[in-house]
Amino acid sequence: MHIVVLLKAVPVVGNERLDAAHRTQRGSGLESNGNDEYVLEAALKLVEAHGGEITLLSVGPAAASEALRKALAMGATRAVHVADDAIAGSCALATMHILAAALGRLEYDLVFAGADSSDGQGGVVAAAVAAKLGLPYLSYASKIEPTADGSSVRVHRLSAHGYDVLEAPTPALVMGTQVLGEPRYPSLRGIMQARSKEMTTLTLADLGIDPATVGVAGASTKVLSAEQPPARGGATVIREAPESAVAQIVDFLAARRLI
Repeated sequence: MHIVVLLKAVPVVGNERLDAAHRTQRGSGLESNGNDEYVLEAALKLVEAHGGEITLLSVGPAAASEALRKALAMGATRAVHVADDAIAGSCALATMHILAAALGRLEYDLVFAGADSSDGQGGVVAAAVAAKLGLPYLSYASKIEPTADGSSVRVHRLSAHGYDVLEAPTPALVMGTQVLGEPRYPSLRGIMQARSKEMTTLTLADLGIDPATVGVAGASTKVLSAEQPPARGGATVIREAPESAVAQIVDFLAARRLI
């Protein structure tokens, strides 16, 4: 079984910053997107149980290699990093085209993707990649298991009433959730082994992609403005005996026609 895990390097949560053009700064201090680590953990467990290999695929700046090294230390087999200065500022659509082109160069039975990324939260790239490549798309998976002969994959898909059981032939793309299980920490041995694991860097030219179709110039969406949310109004704190406190709360709600 060969699994490709789509892994995005994002700014450390809480340290996200926008540049003057309202684009997320990605110069340094990047880490693996949290949701992508959950699907990586699921991939590691499947390979441990059934055998196989895991290839990481990431699109991002040179600093993304740090996140890929950590994922390799967790147990992934190899990494493919699409890095090109022209990619900066790419929209979700352009990112999809880049990922699809890179996947076209790889062999895989399954592609795993996290639900969304902490810096974008769009949650659309995985579905778009599946549509572009004509792959079955199984979303919001809380459990992933291949069939005995490996020709299909079965998932438990979270729903409002519990979960649905979906099955599709491979190759397929599975979008997973945090219910898959907490990602492991890299071991000292894993960290040492990651130094010698294969990491291939591809450019847009390698993928046959015109730089004019990606990046800022090719973006189909643009952030026009970004502002801090309005400050919250002062809170009313009631420190009275229960009977008096209840009466004041009732009066407060009644004055606003909430009761």
